[in-house]
Amino acid sequence: MEKKIKIVRIIARLNVGGPARHVVWLNQALQNKEFSSVLLTGTVPEGEEDMGYFAVQQGVETINIPEMSRELSIKDLVSVWKVFRELRRAQPDIIHTHTAKAGTIGRIAGFFYRWLGWKKVKIVHTYHGHIFHGYYNKLKSNFFLLIEKSLARLATDKIIVISQQQFEEIHRQFGVGREKQFEIIKLGIDVTAYENYQFKRLILREEIGAKSDEILVGLVGRLTEIKNHELFLQVAKLFQERRNSDSPILRFVIIGDGHLRQSLEAESEKLGLGEVINFLGNRQDADVFYAGLDIVALTSLNEGTPLSLIEAMTNARPCISTAVGGVVDLLGASHRQTENGFSVCERGIKVNSADAEGFYQGLIHLAKDSSLQAKLEKSGREFILSNYSKERLISNLKDLYLNLVN
Repeated sequence: MEKKIKIVRIIARLNVGGPARHVVWLNQALQNKEFSSVLLTGTVPEGEEDMGYFAVQQGVETINIPEMSRELSIKDLVSVWKVFRELRRAQPDIIHTHTAKAGTIGRIAGFFYRWLGWKKVKIVHTYHGHIFHGYYNKLKSNFFLLIEKSLARLATDKIIVISQQQFEEIHRQFGVGREKQFEIIKLGIDVTAYENYQFKRLILREEIGAKSDEILVGLVGRLTEIKNHELFLQVAKLFQERRNSDSPILRFVIIGDGHLRQSLEAESEKLGLGEVINFLGNRQDADVFYAGLDIVALTSLNEGTPLSLIEAMTNARPCISTAVGGVVDLLGASHRQTENGFSVCERGIKVNSADAEGFYQGLIHLAKDSSLQAKLEKSGREFILSNYSKERLISNLKDLYLNLVN
């Protein structure tokens, strides 16, 4: 019987979002006759919802490193030591880190583990996004960029990015790593969870009292600065100020939670948006709320490949988004660029980052054009089903691991 390939996967926190599901699915799938997987996780900070329940639902056990979390602190030294200790215990063939903080702690621990000669090991890092702009000031961003460049040179065998656009940014624009280190492996989701979306349309709408002629525009994601919910509120305000007898009837829905919720609700009240906007908090019924939305929006300042748009397209929902990160690859080539600040693409509407007027114009255009909605629904769903299945993701990672070890 051949020896199993041992993998230690590391993520800083299982908070709500795509990376948490990604690592859980991989650990679940790569626990078989070929592979043995261990998942190390940190602590979800106050103000973010813990998705540890998802690991439990999928039957994935985790090893918690409580000192490992989002922000820099002296506790990171303790985290490095504890991760190193777990590596000695597990003796992996592959160390695979996900997201920035775990990528730093895990690769430093992996460097010492390899340097001290306990076992020959390959180190892989996945960028689900990056923190080189949009998160911090220029000085802090440059400091993190220096760390990433150093880790890529000294402690990384393979760097995984989740879109072509992300590769262009991380390697070509910011100069991280050597080209031969990179692999583009797209995200994957459980597309079967959304097979019956057509029959669930009324559940959310009845819950919030939406009328049959109301177009629900939903933004799904953590209430944190990088998601730029303020832009969504600005667009809602523009709609409220300009609506007339010819306007589509829009209602704006924010799904998600986070440390900005109180301030965003206060800003919404200040702007007088109570009649047109709903905050629904975190929900675990994605198959229900996507089915009830008519348009899915994304206003982020920076993204890897946003899970909300992938899930929206799987549910045949037309999308409008700022043109950041992997969004560009999701929406596809631009068919028509308008004078109103938005572009009609193969699979959605694209707007420049932080452009409230362009976003508003694009949203109104989409809401009025039912034939365009139908076209985007069809092209988006076909694209996701062909390119973003969980099974394809797992197959790609298996091939990568086998090539590295052999």
